[in-house]
Amino acid sequence: MTTSVAALPPEQLHQAMQRGTRRGSTRRWRLFVSTPGRIAASVIIVAFTLMAIVGPYLYPKNLPINSRDIYAAPSLAHPLGTDFEGTDILALLVTGSRYVLFAAAVAAVITLGIGTVAGLAAGYYPRPAGSAIMRVTDFVLAIPGLPVLIVLATIWRFGSPLAMGFVMGIFGWGGIARAVRAQTMSLRERGFIEAARGLGLPGRRILFTELLPNIAPYIGMNLMLAITAFIYAEVGLFFLGVVSYSTSNWGVMLNNAVANGAATSTKGLSYLLSPLICILLITISLVTLANAVDEFFNPRLRRIS
Repeated sequence: MTTSVAALPPEQLHQAMQRGTRRGSTRRWRLFVSTPGRIAASVIIVAFTLMAIVGPYLYPKNLPINSRDIYAAPSLAHPLGTDFEGTDILALLVTGSRYVLFAAAVAAVITLGIGTVAGLAAGYYPRPAGSAIMRVTDFVLAIPGLPVLIVLATIWRFGSPLAMGFVMGIFGWGGIARAVRAQTMSLRERGFIEAARGLGLPGRRILFTELLPNIAPYIGMNLMLAITAFIYAEVGLFFLGVVSYSTSNWGVMLNNAVANGAATSTKGLSYLLSPLICILLITISLVTLANAVDEFFNPRLRRIS
């Protein structure tokens, strides 16, 4: 005669649910490493991260200018060629990556922190705290992020990636908060949460040790998609010229490329395409990883390996 899972004492039920979660995580990890595309996407993200952290230290603060090598073709000395001032394009890509990726990382951390906490609290405590939190979230979602950044750029130089990331994060956490709230509300009546309540665990512990691990993949998926939006926003601001060029980054490269004839001359094509290809690689990699997380999180999309 078998014992029903629902008939188990709360402590045993809680332990059984935790073991099931760990086994599911192991299966998902094996599925992930068995797909070459996802491994390649992970390698690309790690490579760009290392480039942003270590790369700028390999070059001087002020990159050399050589008027005799304007729009030079790729060579051993200049693997990607040179720009309209004779500066090495690879050096510009490497040194400019720090601002773009660091600002996106700061925005992601702020978005992750505020959005996750707000979504968990709003989903687990629906009234009245949850209702108040969601009204604030709706207000943040109603604010058009890019126009606000354009307006702020008239009074704020955004010379530091920390400042850019802070502003993007403050106006970008609403989507993750709403997604986390929806997932929290769908899980709060599950058996393992009832078991945790039966054990007398406080609400804060239930939120961060029981609910959060179960919705972490969903949070990660939404966060990866948000990072791509942050990169587009900041690069777009510099490309449009609404932010002063107090720093070098990929958006500045694109603006200079268009303004100095790289878009109409084959000689400057490398200067124009290099930052675009970098952004494209990061975007494809993040979308690939987000799709992988979505597949793991949604059993209906999971492949049979």
